Amino acid sequence: MSFVKIWVHLVFSTKNREPLLSKQIRYDVYKHIAQNCSEKNIFLQAINGYADHLHCLISLGKDQNIAKISQLIKGESSYWINQNNLTSEKFSWQDDYFAVSVSESQVPAVITYISNQEQHHAKKTFDQEVNEFMVRYGWNLIKDN
Repeated sequence: MSFVKIWVHLVFSTKNREPLLSKQIRYDVYKHIAQNCSEKNIFLQAINGYADHLHCLISLGKDQNIAKISQLIKGESSYWINQNNLTSEKFSWQDDYFAVSVSESQVPAVITYISNQEQHHAKKTFDQEVNEFMVRYGWNLIKDN
């Protein structure tokens, strides 16, 4: 019997980082994503976000990869948001996402971080958060000039 436990902190934003996710919409989207993950055997430990992005802590199964999980979560949730007319304009997630592995010892800290997104973003924008992740993890984004 195979046993796989690979924790991944997955973050993705609305298209063009538009602040389309009001507080009420966010909670409905979180519940829907959690239900969808359960139905698709995606182990979602934590989910939260802000008006323009979401954070998920997931554990990959032995036949799963980050790209497929991201596609399943983002594609199905944007379809659901549009089917239920939750936003005044057509909703979509940005194509890109970022994901980092999380050691077992850091899972509680990441859950706390994800749970506190509203307080966190009262002080810091998503752009500032992305820049901090870039510095922390040594990422270089190529920007068009």
